[in-house]
Amino acid sequence: MENKVIKLKNNVELVYRKNANTPRIALCLNFSLNNPIPNPGVSSLMSRLFMQGTKNRNAQQLAEELDKYAIEFSSELKLDYLKFKIVCLNEDFEKAVEILADIVKNTTFEEFDKERVKMIGEIEADLDSPRSKVVDNYYKNMYSNHHYGYTNTVILENINNFSKEDVIEAYDKFSKDSKKIISFVGDLDFDFVNNILEQNLGDIPQSISGLADIKPPVLNDKKDVEIIKPDMNQAHILKGWLVPTYGSEDYPKLALLNIILGASGLSSRLFLELRDKKGLAYVVRSSYDTARLAANFSIYIATEPKNIEVSLKGFDEEINKIKNELVSEEELENAKNNLFGKWAFISETNSQQANWLGHYGINGAGYDFFEKTKDAIMKVTPQDIKDCANRYFNDTFVLSILKP
Repeated sequence: MENKVIKLKNNVELVYRKNANTPRIALCLNFSLNNPIPNPGVSSLMSRLFMQGTKNRNAQQLAEELDKYAIEFSSELKLDYLKFKIVCLNEDFEKAVEILADIVKNTTFEEFDKERVKMIGEIEADLDSPRSKVVDNYYKNMYSNHHYGYTNTVILENINNFSKEDVIEAYDKFSKDSKKIISFVGDLDFDFVNNILEQNLGDIPQSISGLADIKPPVLNDKKDVEIIKPDMNQAHILKGWLVPTYGSEDYPKLALLNIILGASGLSSRLFLELRDKKGLAYVVRSSYDTARLAANFSIYIATEPKNIEVSLKGFDEEINKIKNELVSEEELENAKNNLFGKWAFISETNSQQANWLGHYGINGAGYDFFEKTKDAIMKVTPQDIKDCANRYFNDTFVLSILKP
């Protein structure tokens, strides 16, 4: 499938992909984060307020109109950008874009106080989950002193320290000082799509040409961080390293390492060794979590509290094995096929394709990210995997444990 890329009159980039015979279109409008707000929670609360009304529609009118045309609208704050998204029937595209434009240009951020109270309640409910708590603890330590580390607990500490005016100012910065990309996927003619977008979004603030040079997070020391929760009958352990992200020549190797160690379900090494053979885990998996400026590679296990030390020893054994012994050609080939299968699965629908075109586009990785990365993955050898493991699985890590 070929992508067509042009720019609107305000320099906003449009990437268009035609998928014939699909009844619903998907469109993402992304604003890059060029000025990280030093106030945790401001941008998160901002992204929740776009449905609360515009200068032309109050919250109820907005909800009723979206419902009438079965238009799905969402706004979401990612680590590196703000995303607006619409999904609708082909025949309602014009109406959907008109509503999107009204929200983007005329939002009033009404119900600020009410939404803040609601957000506090949702964060507190989420942090009742032990897994959420240990993940929160891990990320705020992995990315401390960086906006990537604005986790729920950090936001909760700060959420009463800013006003509606701070939210308005944050959106003004997003709007005026950002690279902007529109990704469209569906069965509508290019000229029609381009004209509708030009009419409705051609007057939003100019898109800047490049991405801001924001300092990436650093991790200089090992961090052991424990949370004691007296009523627990389970322990949760998350251990991880700061590693390169996409764009690095080690990205394909790290992606495959993740599949081999713990992201391929029943066939992954961690599952086979720690759950099947040793009976240590309720859940065990690895994760390679990427963003524009950095990534982290982590291992997670939920186990009985008495198994904490033996689980950590199990982590070390599996890491040392992959650092010291070459993976077989067969295991590596299976990992490559597993990864390609995952990518195919997350690229099936118009909505999924619009998501990743917008994601990799706004972060500078290119609209052909999957295609060009597949070539690099095919060339990875067992020696590459071993060298990569030795490069990054070192003594500078974050270990987050929640236990009774």
